[in-house]
Amino acid sequence: MSQDAPAPLSGRVNAGPSAMWHEEVLGPHFQYELANLLPWYRAIEKVLAVEYQRLGVLTAAESSRLGRALETVTADRLVADPAANMSDISFALERHVEQELAESVPAWHVDRSRNDLQACAQLMFGRQELAVTADRLLAFGRAVHRLAGSTRELPMPGYTHFQAAQIITPGYYLAAVSEQVLHTLRRLLATYDGLDACPLGAGAMAGQELAWDRDRMARLLGFRQAQPVALTAVASRGWVAEVTAELGLLGVALSRFTTDLLTWGSSDLGFIDLPDELCGISSAMPQKKNFPVLERIRGRTAHLTSYHLDAVLGQRNTPYTNLVEVGKEAGANLATAFGTLRSVLRLFTEVVERLGFRADRMRAACEREYLGGFSLANALTVDESVPWRRAQVVAGAYIVAAMAAGLPPARPDADLLRKVAAEHGFTLADPAKVLTAIQDVDAGLRRLASSGSAHPDATLAVLDAQRGEYLRLEEELASRADRVAAGLRETDGLLGIGR
Repeated sequence: MSQDAPAPLSGRVNAGPSAMWHEEVLGPHFQYELANLLPWYRAIEKVLAVEYQRLGVLTAAESSRLGRALETVTADRLVADPAANMSDISFALERHVEQELAESVPAWHVDRSRNDLQACAQLMFGRQELAVTADRLLAFGRAVHRLAGSTRELPMPGYTHFQAAQIITPGYYLAAVSEQVLHTLRRLLATYDGLDACPLGAGAMAGQELAWDRDRMARLLGFRQAQPVALTAVASRGWVAEVTAELGLLGVALSRFTTDLLTWGSSDLGFIDLPDELCGISSAMPQKKNFPVLERIRGRTAHLTSYHLDAVLGQRNTPYTNLVEVGKEAGANLATAFGTLRSVLRLFTEVVERLGFRADRMRAACEREYLGGFSLANALTVDESVPWRRAQVVAGAYIVAAMAAGLPPARPDADLLRKVAAEHGFTLADPAKVLTAIQDVDAGLRRLASSGSAHPDATLAVLDAQRGEYLRLEEELASRADRVAAGLRETDGLLGIGR
């Protein structure tokens, strides 16, 4: 191990960072990179060692020694030191490896820049976090899918404009939630593929002077391809905005689903329940059982939109080149954004897996409301030849009259319907038959005939198709993870590590 004092890092700047600069900026950022980027810095340096050997810059023995030294780089062995490494993780890693080597490797880091190194490490981190988050979303979606399958035959009111509208089922609603999850998973997969271009080999901004095999380096780091333009590789952090946009959009959808659960869980409706360990109490009103977990979920989804806006504003109106402002400050909340969504998904998955639906209360609400008005209008047109728009008028007038008379949907009054129709200029042949459209809750649910409807069989067909899509997306995500793992294994093999 070399005991020589570290050589200067710059001939242009002779002093290390001030204590204030270290405490406010460099030290905290060093810790952030230790926690999030260090494995990727290490992987990149290994690939560089392999490529130096191919270029003939280093011998096989030198590359192997570098690989073994890089294996010793761990978070507990790197310290932000303003004097020794300018509180910069790249310099700290370089210093550590130099100390681990029995003899120096003078050509190591020739024709190199931190710009593409940092861009590559950040992108590899973002890519990995995106894959992990997609896996969590996949698990959430499957939990929703299971609950949809077990509740697709329980009638409940569906609401439009905050008013009871038509008969649906929890399973039907949850199939829509599941469809949103699948939609987002497809978008995350497309986002992954869109950012999967390796910046390494771009240098500071204009490219490099050695004939680096950028395609090979990209493959060894698990990328689909090298970033074609060197400037794009170091200047663009558009992928941060793209990723946070997808997280924010999902947060919007999840907030809407949570709002419905909060409504269904109100004391007025009481359609759902959660076990006591997921509930809260009032310190003053002992009769209350609150669902603060749902409020937490909905509240946290708001942060996701904020993180996207933060990324956008951090990049807006900046020059298109390598910048600390864009590369570091504009992405400062990326890890937090991923962590926030994963927290939301963990909470929401637990809610879904423990959620109970009150079939009795949902059915009672269906029987109380005139949810068959649309069906009554259809029957008036199909069975009694009342023009459609006039049928809507007759149906609405009948419901108003029935409610005024205190008649629930289960007690239809054929004479009343006959009278209402006559007042609007129509003579009905069999009003009792027409009124069966609003009389029976289960029949109203099963009357639906179009694909994708709330009919339990239609919901089952949707869920069957979704099951296959979950499997396909799982395989797609796994194939990308396998590509990354294979590249890293190949790199270690080329360096003789792990043999």
